[in-house]
Amino acid sequence: MPEVIFNGPEGRLEGRYHHSKKPGAPIALILHPHPQFGGTMNNKVVYALYQAFTKRGFSTLRFNFRGVGRSQSTFDNGQGEMSDAAAALDWMQAHNPNAQGCWIAGFSFGAWISMQLMMRRPEISGFISVAPPASQHDFSFLAPCPASGILIHGERDEIVPVDSVDKLAAKLKSQKNITVDYEVVKGGDHFFGDHMDQLNKIVEAYLDKALTQAA
Repeated sequence: MPEVIFNGPEGRLEGRYHHSKKPGAPIALILHPHPQFGGTMNNKVVYALYQAFTKRGFSTLRFNFRGVGRSQSTFDNGQGEMSDAAAALDWMQAHNPNAQGCWIAGFSFGAWISMQLMMRRPEISGFISVAPPASQHDFSFLAPCPASGILIHGERDEIVPVDSVDKLAAKLKSQKNITVDYEVVKGGDHFFGDHMDQLNKIVEAYLDKALTQAA
């Protein structure tokens, strides 16, 4: 899990990168929760997503947004973080020019940024969105949502009420030409404190299903 430093729009960004040994392996970018509330690339949900993709042969990158850890600059309310994510995807693509597929995954604030990036980057072919902050941010830009994926939310999320994500999921599920799954983790809070096993099972089962269908 080598540490990498790459250039972002406002200075250097710090990440952890696993390069797949498989030629033409797909790539996955993982985005962390809100920088102003302790979110980093070492968050346990982010790490679990990173491991799930890595185990399935992806070249996988997680990184710290600007102002977190050793990443330079300061928090920018989402706009700058969106640019950081685009720079991270550029860096990955430069190192994986023959990648057969590109996925994005994010947790909380990172889910919001990841879905904005997906709207701008047509090469993103799948997504995993964990605890998307549908009650705090506008997701109406997903019209239409360009790729299939899964939303995962905790039934007892104390930060983002589950009904706000129910509505987002219903809207995305009604769109044509894509399939959006939605799983609610029974008893799960926003950080999946005692429910990481259930979250991991959902992520891994979804990836296995999606990758089998794509093969």
